[in-house]
Amino acid sequence: MGNADNTSVNRESLFIGGRWVAPLQGASFDVVEAATEKVLGTVAMAGVGDIDAAVAAAREALRGPWAALGNSERADLLDRFAAALKSRGRETAALVSRENGMPISLSGSVNGFGPSVMVSYYASLIRNAPTEDVRPSAFGGRTVVRNEPVGVVAAITPWNYPQPLAAMKIAPALAAGCTVVLKPAPETALDAYAFAEAAEEAGLPAGVLNVVPAGREAGAYLVEHPGVDKVAFTGSTVAGRAIGEVCGRLLRPVTLELGGKSAAIVADDADLSIFAAGLLGVSLVNNGQTCHASTRILAPRSRYDAVVEAVTETVRALRVGDPLEKSTQIGPLVSAAQRDRVLGYVEDGRSAGYRITTGGAAPADQPIGWFVEPTVFEGVDNAARIAQEEIFGPVLTITPYGDEAEAVAIANDSEYGLGGTVWTSDEEHGLALASQIHSGTVGVNHYELDLAAPFGGVKASGLGRELGPEGLRPYYSAKSIYLATR
Repeated sequence: MGNADNTSVNRESLFIGGRWVAPLQGASFDVVEAATEKVLGTVAMAGVGDIDAAVAAAREALRGPWAALGNSERADLLDRFAAALKSRGRETAALVSRENGMPISLSGSVNGFGPSVMVSYYASLIRNAPTEDVRPSAFGGRTVVRNEPVGVVAAITPWNYPQPLAAMKIAPALAAGCTVVLKPAPETALDAYAFAEAAEEAGLPAGVLNVVPAGREAGAYLVEHPGVDKVAFTGSTVAGRAIGEVCGRLLRPVTLELGGKSAAIVADDADLSIFAAGLLGVSLVNNGQTCHASTRILAPRSRYDAVVEAVTETVRALRVGDPLEKSTQIGPLVSAAQRDRVLGYVEDGRSAGYRITTGGAAPADQPIGWFVEPTVFEGVDNAARIAQEEIFGPVLTITPYGDEAEAVAIANDSEYGLGGTVWTSDEEHGLALASQIHSGTVGVNHYELDLAAPFGGVKASGLGRELGPEGLRPYYSAKSIYLATR
């Protein structure tokens, strides 16, 4: 890999209570670079004792100086936190690209720039916001309604967008006055230390943010820890269901952003050149390792051949290679296991008789690294496994439809409901179609998360919303104080 830095990145400590501490059991995890298959660095792994310490530190900070700060003072600290994250942005973006294979052209914005913007946004939301309002009672008295921090938050994040998905939890939680224990995925745990370093530089009180990379056992322990007041999780639907069951039993608030298998409805009046130009960013973004990607393409029978040709030619022309090269459009997948999983789905589709128009294997010119050729299946029945299950790799299916009622029915024929797109030359037509798709988000002629608007899913895609003012509300607990009539 031409731009790879051969320097190893070792993180032998956890960040707990404002201090760098060795894990109690001395456990560690080797993070392997996706493009070279070489060890990129070693990260300390927390055990249950370390989780206890992190939660205790967060709870102590919750009762300490952090609780005494007003919104304006907290916003000032968050702005300093955002500036410290921004100063590390370029380095962090490159590190994530090495960890999970994300092309640097994408990582620079979402991992390098995104977290600081998110923290600044939530700082601006709270700066002049009142913490309470007085309402006249319907029965003659008054009620003071206060927004109080929900408490200690367990933030559990995946490897595909490690920086922004962590910031989606950390930023609103801290803005609301909560404290956080961040458990990043081991595969991308190295970059999580940017949050710890930035918190230290910004002068966040000790224990407000704790960073403890951990495996499944310690992560499960964190979810059910008696000192945790809320869980915020992004990851697979399988893991989300397990976390939801625990939180339901404990009556613990939980936000779950889970899997997806979104559809792109190409309307009969769509401009195929616009659709093709948007295909990489909508359907194959981050090498297909994106929960909201529109990986099911629904094409009208009247233009089916033209859609297949446009998709095939566009995907075939994508540049596969070193994720640190600015020209790369498709990088490697995060791990050997993920590559093998994706290739297993490709073989399943081939065995089921569906025609591959491009791709279908590991690229011959990339013998090192966990690469998969961007792949297109055409003529796919929506009931097929490759159309129903989340593949999480650069694999697209094309399914024909008769009229738009059938297109909407196919789009909604999924256990998921996270994203989706509509492609049409008439925006009003697009809005009408989008309103019929049972999904938390839908894009018309593009798809891009809006920092100021809620993001989340329905059905098996999760519970709750992140981003926007709606993303702040789950970190508050509303308290009503009833006052008698004067």
